[in-house]
Amino acid sequence: MGETRTGLVVDYIIQMRPQDILMPVAAGLCCKPGGFHIDPVRPVERAVITHGHSDHARSGHGAVLATQETLDIMRLRYGDNFAGATQAVSYGEEIRLNGISIKFHPAGHVLGSAQVAVSGKDICIVASGDYKNAPDPTCAPFELVPCDVFITEATFGLPVFRHGNAADEIKKLLGSVALFPERAHLVGAYSLGKAQRVIALLRAAGYDAPIYLHGAMEKITLYYESRGIVLGELRPVRGMKKADLAGTITLAPPSATSDIWTRRFPDPVTAFASGWMRVRARARQRGVELPLVISDHADWDGLTATIEATGAGEVWVTHGQEDALVHWCKAKGLAARPLDLVGYGEEDDSDPLPAAEDAQA
Repeated sequence: MGETRTGLVVDYIIQMRPQDILMPVAAGLCCKPGGFHIDPVRPVERAVITHGHSDHARSGHGAVLATQETLDIMRLRYGDNFAGATQAVSYGEEIRLNGISIKFHPAGHVLGSAQVAVSGKDICIVASGDYKNAPDPTCAPFELVPCDVFITEATFGLPVFRHGNAADEIKKLLGSVALFPERAHLVGAYSLGKAQRVIALLRAAGYDAPIYLHGAMEKITLYYESRGIVLGELRPVRGMKKADLAGTITLAPPSATSDIWTRRFPDPVTAFASGWMRVRARARQRGVELPLVISDHADWDGLTATIEATGAGEVWVTHGQEDALVHWCKAKGLAARPLDLVGYGEEDDSDPLPAAEDAQA
């Protein structure tokens, strides 16, 4: 009897549950045995960062583990001293922390974005961060990672959100440029990822004219080019004469397209590239004349197809339309729960402008 009890105790100790590896805490997802957090929303001793958007990548951590591109982007945004120490990890490279394995896989979201596979005691949990499985020449394509537990975002976790083909949205933009050659076109796009993808889509559609950039776009766009992303001729919009901007395309942070900054353009057509533009009321609310449904997040079909393809028997849903996706998972016979993490959402465009003149540009 004693041997049986001892054996049961040993089996219990060896058997690790997913929540023993990762669990949601106030700072974010915490791996207690590994001694790290994933995308923490407050400073921690050791942070594993999935990508460079400000709702996932914050400054002030003791040590940061991320891809080289994500570390570079954090440095561009926050300065050289954004963390006490940093370590770059390549896709597919395995890091071990206190017996826990960490491996990064492409998330297809923005340059350097990664899913983090955390494994311990024969359990693999994949924290996807933000991801998309649509084609994007400006970052490594999404890689499907089989796992026991999949942690998915749900930014567009409702059936109404089906993004369609981004190339068709670019055709709408170019059609408007051809129709209104006397007007300037201002495209609101987030400075990290979305702006560069829109430029690449324009080039793929055959648009070879110079594309103009708001000052807040320049730093990260130049970084993309330094990593071998070909974006064609780009020009700063500052210093340009109003008349010379007729018939041109300018990319700017979304907030700038409803600012006095737009007065420097001739009769501007305001566009916004976002998955939220599927909701026409939201476009009208923002004063968007030309909504472009272009997203760097998976849509409903992308989310559900990815969840099924991972083979995960358990799904944790975070930041977005959690309830609808949890309900879908349960209807498919999967164990699912919302994580209710606070501090994540649509990436912001609040980067400080690189020079005072850009605020007046």
